[in-house]
Amino acid sequence: MPGTITIQAGGHTLQAELNDTRTATAILEALPIEVAGNTWGDEIYFEIPVDEELEDGQEVVEVGDLGFWPTGNAFCIFYGPTPMSRGDEVRPASAVTVVGRIAGDATVLRGSSGGISVRLSKNE
Repeated sequence: MPGTITIQAGGHTLQAELNDTRTATAILEALPIEVAGNTWGDEIYFEIPVDEELEDGQEVVEVGDLGFWPTGNAFCIFYGPTPMSRGDEVRPASAVTVVGRIAGDATVLRGSSGGISVRLSKNE
């Protein structure tokens, strides 16, 4: 596994574990990243300096999953349904590479709005 990261978003600090995908490794190498994130339903997303192709693309993910959306070179934090969801499922705009998972309760991010300050950093 590439390692663990800290996500600071909207006054919350979350820990996450990145998986062993090529994309997760590229993301880890690009850290730290600090941006103003956008929201789309219960998802925070933002462009990152990573350019990778889709790996084992998933059209439905789980609450707490972290994804990379190649279409927009975007890092995605999923904490509930999106406008594309059917019922309680968590559905990205299109397939993403799942690159990791938040340890703990991702739903604390509910109520976040566009322009949310986000910082991703490596844990040593």
